Amino acid sequence: MLRIGILGLAIAAGLLAPRSIDASSSAARKTSTAAVASVSAGRSAALSSESFEEIGSIESSVLDLALGAASCAIKSGAVDQPRTLTVIDYSRPSSEKRLWVYDLNTRELLYEELVAHGQGTGANLATKFSNQPDSHQTSLGLFVTDETYVGRNGYSLRLDGLDKGWNDRARDRAIVMHGAPYVSPQFVKATGRLGRSHGCPAVSDAVAKKLIDRVKGGGLVFAYYPDPNFLKASKYLRGCA
Repeated sequence: MLRIGILGLAIAAGLLAPRSIDASSSAARKTSTAAVASVSAGRSAALSSESFEEIGSIESSVLDLALGAASCAIKSGAVDQPRTLTVIDYSRPSSEKRLWVYDLNTRELLYEELVAHGQGTGANLATKFSNQPDSHQTSLGLFVTDETYVGRNGYSLRLDGLDKGWNDRARDRAIVMHGAPYVSPQFVKATGRLGRSHGCPAVSDAVAKKLIDRVKGGGLVFAYYPDPNFLKASKYLRGCA
């Protein structure tokens, strides 16, 4: 687990706010930068990436988008005050660390990890996303974490999607966070990419239990990719309109 020094700043009464990605990856990153700038234009920031002493290797613009989405979810009453925000940047290849967990009370970076995407979403690079059952594709958008259980993939965390049409079938699709043996630097070294899930954000077995316990029970998860339709459609990226 990656630990960074605590700033000691308390999160402001439910107010968070706004700020991408690979030769496919490089192109996605350029597209992402323009898309994020468009979505973020004109939005005030009560809490931005600059509020954190350390944010890891994430693009600050992506973190600001996630913070803005979290702020909107709180303001609209979709969630209570979350303690953590997990951000996944699927515009990065699976061979790179692309999941970050932040403590929203202390402004602390807690984890920076590898995370797998769905079999139907792509090989090393994620290119397709879906909310449909049996697609084996990853879903985009804002999720809230719920309870844990032990199932076929071991210790797992249920996720409820908040973005209608984009991830709101997560519970029905059994999209959960869990550990997997195919998520490791060794797997990347052997194959050039991570293994793939059925759409779940699978993390390393070595970190799964502690990470899940840290974010369960009301934490937020923001799954990002510079899909213009998603960026335009998500109400959490458009001021809850």
